[in-house]
Amino acid sequence: MSTPIEGALAVWYLLTGASLVFLVWDLLTNTPTGRVMKLAWVLVVIYTGPVGLFIYLLSCRQPLPGTHDAFIAPHWKQATGSLLHCVAGDATGIIISAAVVYHFGLPNGIDLIIEYVSAFVVGLFVFQALFMLAMYNGNYWLAVRKTFFAETVSMNMVMVGMIPTMVILMHAIPGAESPFHATFWAVMSLATMAGMATAYPINSWMVRRGLKHGMMSAMPKPKPGATEPMEAGMDMSHDMQPDHGSALPKLKPGATEPMETGMEMSHDMQSDHGSALPTTKMVAVLVGTFAVLALSLWITTLFAPITFTRLE
Repeated sequence: MSTPIEGALAVWYLLTGASLVFLVWDLLTNTPTGRVMKLAWVLVVIYTGPVGLFIYLLSCRQPLPGTHDAFIAPHWKQATGSLLHCVAGDATGIIISAAVVYHFGLPNGIDLIIEYVSAFVVGLFVFQALFMLAMYNGNYWLAVRKTFFAETVSMNMVMVGMIPTMVILMHAIPGAESPFHATFWAVMSLATMAGMATAYPINSWMVRRGLKHGMMSAMPKPKPGATEPMEAGMDMSHDMQPDHGSALPKLKPGATEPMETGMEMSHDMQSDHGSALPTTKMVAVLVGTFAVLALSLWITTLFAPITFTRLE
């Protein structure tokens, strides 16, 4: 006989499946966004179900054809795009490694270290570097180096929400640490949503300072003589200029370079992520996010143990 929790989880998973089907259909037929962003949305909706779909509808899905650039221009939507790239990579790394390390029976402190490294690798080398590849003329390792700071501070803040949620719930719910139990995936969903909440402020700040780019469009290239579509965050015509607070530079007349996704980007946008911030402040922000992460770990230990040796 199923319990109320199992029934609720069954409903949640059905809603998640329906949300994913609608998302994929809409990404293929309606909303013109880049390939990496599409993958990010798919993963986030898998992890967060209808909550992720709701965020997608509010922040990314164009209401009418040809309106995507203007729709995603507000700063909070740009920040959401930045957040999505980070969370998709980090949550994927954490969930995969958590499902694997379970079989080794390691202390949960060791598990967390492995999950942190895995999240960083997937987040940096896949979602951050690939997303910014076109900005560095296809130089992958340059993109990795230039996005290192943004990925590190953003991931630390994702962990601030994910780790306490994971550790406390897995300690409190029997069997939740096993990927063969439905509760494991429910905990990971809640942890991902918590990570999104704690990482949004730092992503909003980085987008405003020009340290990260946010939601981007992939509008088809215009035909010769036609009006060129503007990328979200760029300078739009005066009558369409939104007040979204983006720190992205303006387009110079005629200065465009093709994007991998079919977008067009000004040469000025091929900037050094982090160059807008003095080195001392970058270090301070980096150290600050590690300090907040350490504080969250300490608070977690008040409710559930984090150990690095086997408990007898």
